[in-house]
Amino acid sequence: MAEKKPKECWPIVYRKEYNVTFFGLEHLHPFDSKKWAHIYKILKNTLGLNQSNIYVPDEITEDELLTIHSDKYLKSLKWSYVAARISEIPVVILFPNYLVQRQYLRPIRFQVGGTRLAGKIARKEGVAINLGGGFHHSSKDRGGGFCPYADISLVVNDALQENDCKLVMIIDLDAHQGNGYERDFIGNSKVFIIDVFNKNIYPKDTYAETAISKAVKLDYFIQDYEYLTSVESALIESFVKVKPDFIIYNAGTDILKGDKLGLLSITPEASNSQILVKGVIQRDEMVFKLAQQNNIPLVMLTSGGYHKSTANIIAASLQNLVQQGLVKPSQVE
Repeated sequence: MAEKKPKECWPIVYRKEYNVTFFGLEHLHPFDSKKWAHIYKILKNTLGLNQSNIYVPDEITEDELLTIHSDKYLKSLKWSYVAARISEIPVVILFPNYLVQRQYLRPIRFQVGGTRLAGKIARKEGVAINLGGGFHHSSKDRGGGFCPYADISLVVNDALQENDCKLVMIIDLDAHQGNGYERDFIGNSKVFIIDVFNKNIYPKDTYAETAISKAVKLDYFIQDYEYLTSVESALIESFVKVKPDFIIYNAGTDILKGDKLGLLSITPEASNSQILVKGVIQRDEMVFKLAQQNNIPLVMLTSGGYHKSTANIIAASLQNLVQQGLVKPSQVE
């Protein structure tokens, strides 16, 4: 019998069912509901990704969702008006719920399955990236901001159920406050939350803020140097206080200059050589290096991003992480 050779597999999670289409109505929301496909297409060309050398997740099941969400909340999603509010596309209320499930909620359930799978891979291999996920406005009993399911809370709970995981750190660098999982972990000493967000925009959830361990509240149109030095200071200060066993990195790109919802002014990669850390690419590299230097497993979620070039920038950042040796394929049987 011939020896079975291990294959090379990237720690990247994706499947084509991530992408949301709703008879063109998805264009009524500023979110690029096909950005995940666009990221994958670029990485397919640059890194040679295909369905046999990445991880392909299953759709999250209702039983799995019930480990984080209340039964009452999940049943509420069977009403189209609830999904319309969460998706921020009011006209969705006019559609029968079976279409809402198929065209909107089912793709998100695949992404939530991807987040859970990526978390498991990261804890085993050291790092993993879900090309989707990061629904940080959803908590156990409510959704909002295009986020119907609490994938971050789910992965936190997964990690804490393992004997060697005593503390989970969430690094949320999306432009919006991550009020969903924050509400889920208020008063939980096993979860350390770093949240860097524009204080002037949605959701302005002061109750959820009480869960944040280190908050950095930004003003409108902050630029590269001030932004990234603030992020770096927050990370250094936090790592002086605690040593997490697992990191969830919510890497929203709605911080980009020109993003109509984030309203910050961060470039993809600044050209001023006097700035040591600059732009989205350097931000991601900073977080990954910190995790690697401290030997802490990290899972990255792509979260929000409403700029027309978001997919290109995420792909460029992931390519940089590969070039820096921070993301690499592993051998699997």
